[in-house]
Amino acid sequence: MSDLELQEEEREVLLSIYDGDPAFKQLSPTTFQYKYGDDESPKSFLLELSWGPTYPSEPPQFNMDTFYNKHVVLQVKRRVAARLLEQSGQLLGEAMTYTLLEFAKEHFEELVSEQPETAAVEELEQGVERASLADLQDADVVRKLPKKEQLSKAQKRKQWDRTDSKGTRPRGWDWVDVVKHLSQTGSKQEAEAPSSAAGS
Repeated sequence: MSDLELQEEEREVLLSIYDGDPAFKQLSPTTFQYKYGDDESPKSFLLELSWGPTYPSEPPQFNMDTFYNKHVVLQVKRRVAARLLEQSGQLLGEAMTYTLLEFAKEHFEELVSEQPETAAVEELEQGVERASLADLQDADVVRKLPKKEQLSKAQKRKQWDRTDSKGTRPRGWDWVDVVKHLSQTGSKQEAEAPSSAAGS
């Protein structure tokens, strides 16, 4: 059997096994999600598993960076992905998605053992944010925004008078008045006339 035929067969089996299970979701023909733990629990996580074109000859890809997992600390995300990758290495060439999902279910407590309770997570995140902000300020990475020019009321009124209600200038505001321009500079013929008269 080819990899694609094995994928099709495994997809049908998964959909029949997890039919009616609210924790299981198929996002695409090759991407599946399974939610572990209670929704309100800080020790819950969502595992996303994707098949590549040569699955099951190669292990699936594990994604722990979903929006649902924003509360999960990095150590837990890495541990889940590493343990599942290790497990999938032993199952190459055979249907393994069900086995991997069940492995995570059986070892759930061990996988989330480093996940702190909610208050601790918030304090940890705030501490990390404070530390990183302090580092940025110490390194002069945070640049000050350029200071806006302060206009007087008269300057603001003058700018307002030049624009319409939408803040755009009227058509032709930058056109040159040709008659006024020529009256100030004179025509080309007038400029040549005195020099030719001086020469004769």
